[in-house]
Amino acid sequence: MRKRTLSRENALKILYQMDVVYKEEQDIDQIVNNFFDEQDIIDKRIKDFAYKLVMGVKDNLALIDKKISDYAANWELDRMAVIDKNILRIGCFELMFLDDIPIKVAINEAVEIAKKYSGAESSKFVNGILDRIKSERLNSKTTAS
Repeated sequence: MRKRTLSRENALKILYQMDVVYKEEQDIDQIVNNFFDEQDIIDKRIKDFAYKLVMGVKDNLALIDKKISDYAANWELDRMAVIDKNILRIGCFELMFLDDIPIKVAINEAVEIAKKYSGAESSKFVNGILDRIKSERLNSKTTAS
C-alpha cells in the first residue's frame, strides 16, 4: 500500500480516536505519538503526512465543518457517522489547503477509504460532497484567472 494512503488511513484512525475517546481537549501531539507507538509505525514519511493531515483538520476544523455542512444537503454534521465525517474532513482539508495534492487523488483516496472503513453508500456520499467542493474550488480558480 502506498505511503500516503497509509498516512490518510492513520490520520482517520487518529481523528476518530480523538472524537470518540478524547472528547475533551487533549494534547494532540501526545495522542498522535501514542497512536504511532501503539501501532508500531516507524516510517517517518507516513507519520509526517498523517500528522500534517490531523493538524490541518484540527487547525481548520470550523472552516472545514462549515464547508462540509454547506454541501451536505439534508445532513447535519453531528448526525453523520464519525468515520464518514472524518473522511470528509481529511478530503476537504486536502482540497482546500494542499495544492500539491491533485484534486482527483484527494477525492479518490477519500472514496476508497470510505469503502474500506464505512460502506458503499458512504463512499457515494463522500464522493458527492467532495465533488461539490471540488467544483467550487475549480470555479474560484477560473474566476480568479
